[in-house]
Amino acid sequence: MPTLDFKGKQHIYAHHLTVPYRPIEADASRSCNPCDTDDNLVIHGDNLHALKALLPRYANRVKCIYIDPPYNTGNEKWVYNDNVNSPLMQQWLAENGPVDNEDLERHDKWLCMMWPRLHLLKELLADDGVIFVSIDDNEQHHLRMLMDEIFGEENFFASLTRRAMHTVRNSSKDFNLNADYVLAYARNKAWHGKDKSRYIRYISDKSSNYPYDAHDGRGKYKLDPLHARNYYKPYTFTFSNGTEWSPPSGSYPRYSQDRLRQMEIDGRLDFSGNEPRAKRYLAEVQEGQPPDAVLSPEIVGFNLEGTRTLSTIFGQGGVFPQPKPVKLVQFLLEILRNKDALVLDSFAGSGTTAHAVLGLNKEDGGNRKFILVECEDYTDTITAERVRRVINGVPDARDESLREGLGGSFTYCTLGKPIEIEGMLTGEALPPYESLAAHLLYTTSGVSVGASELEPKNADGLFHSDDKTNYYMLYKPDLDYLCSNESMLDLERAERIDAHSRQGGKKAIVYAAGKYMPQRVLTEMGITFCQLPNALYDR
Repeated sequence: MPTLDFKGKQHIYAHHLTVPYRPIEADASRSCNPCDTDDNLVIHGDNLHALKALLPRYANRVKCIYIDPPYNTGNEKWVYNDNVNSPLMQQWLAENGPVDNEDLERHDKWLCMMWPRLHLLKELLADDGVIFVSIDDNEQHHLRMLMDEIFGEENFFASLTRRAMHTVRNSSKDFNLNADYVLAYARNKAWHGKDKSRYIRYISDKSSNYPYDAHDGRGKYKLDPLHARNYYKPYTFTFSNGTEWSPPSGSYPRYSQDRLRQMEIDGRLDFSGNEPRAKRYLAEVQEGQPPDAVLSPEIVGFNLEGTRTLSTIFGQGGVFPQPKPVKLVQFLLEILRNKDALVLDSFAGSGTTAHAVLGLNKEDGGNRKFILVECEDYTDTITAERVRRVINGVPDARDESLREGLGGSFTYCTLGKPIEIEGMLTGEALPPYESLAAHLLYTTSGVSVGASELEPKNADGLFHSDDKTNYYMLYKPDLDYLCSNESMLDLERAERIDAHSRQGGKKAIVYAAGKYMPQRVLTEMGITFCQLPNALYDR
């Protein structure tokens, strides 16, 4: 498969693996009706660090990702600097600051910015998940090759074309560039093709066309087809009730006489009209229709609608440039046909994705959840504030549901200090027990569990169990404790852990600052020892 090469790729190729883990910390004062551990999230922080922070709980759980990254038009004046460790990369970044129209390497920088983020997004995406990325002509061709390399070109669905602007720019010297695109990729496209219920479909109401049987089917077709199909030579058929039927002149029967007789026996014929009809059931016909790759403005809206929605919510214009319309994101969510989807937007901007999720939930009774990530200073005043207002209601809104409020909740979060070996060794950055446990569980075992569920359950530090393994950690965010014998794995504690694990037919993994016994003895007990803080980077 052809691959895309760009300046800096060799330096950022594995950068997503070296990004430090920073725990997610809730801010109750900025949250809105915060509820359980699976609450919606609005996270303020660098989205690269935030995506890494989400892995311990949300890896392989996100059903839908929608992102609207910088289009890299040359006018955004955005700055790329992910603190890549390579001296050559750091020198390049130092010499080339803000990305603008004069920067001949702006495409390379944009690709360097997107590469590690797309890798982490792929780790978060579920096996049956789909990612949608909005983009325009500046980077669409580059992004397509980038995603082919990361997600696999076999998982490409479509490049959806959308008319973003409803006006014609007379200042254009050639073409009126009023379109943008949404690239759609699956984590595993083959999954979606195995069953009709998994197909990407735009659902339409069929109740008027299929009035039969409210439970499993509602429909009828004439025995003669709409268009002549030469399946069988014309014949005259006599039903058990004496009714005779033959196709109209110039047409042909759709069914054989044997099949027609069996349909009569099975009660699959309707004799209430002028002529018999074959019953069709909703369970037997394809739900919905394949969505067009050219998106209709009537369905997904123009950017102007996004601007007007923000003006309604905030009572002023120009709060955010070119926000996407809510209808666009709702359309993307609807064609996935999953009312319980976890939806992630790591370039949250004005918060359109959260608005779309809450609105769709109210409309169809769904239980979708959202996670927004935004790095800019307006996260609280625009992104989160918009979500607060649509939850509680916008008094001047014309839309009744928005005026009353869409309901819902979210927890506002920030990112804590990085969990790093140096900080733990000096005692300057000792993370909470739960955060460290979640990070270690994911990095060493690939297990995704929320930090709130990882508290020590006994004196020996048992914090998590699965079908095969018990996980223990001897740790407190206290340097004196970590330097004491309490934090060490000794024979007495190892024997208790061994007895408890064998009782359930399991092995044990123990994270601790040190041990007072040889690994040979622990191996005989079925215990794997991982030393802190070195275990932070064991994979």
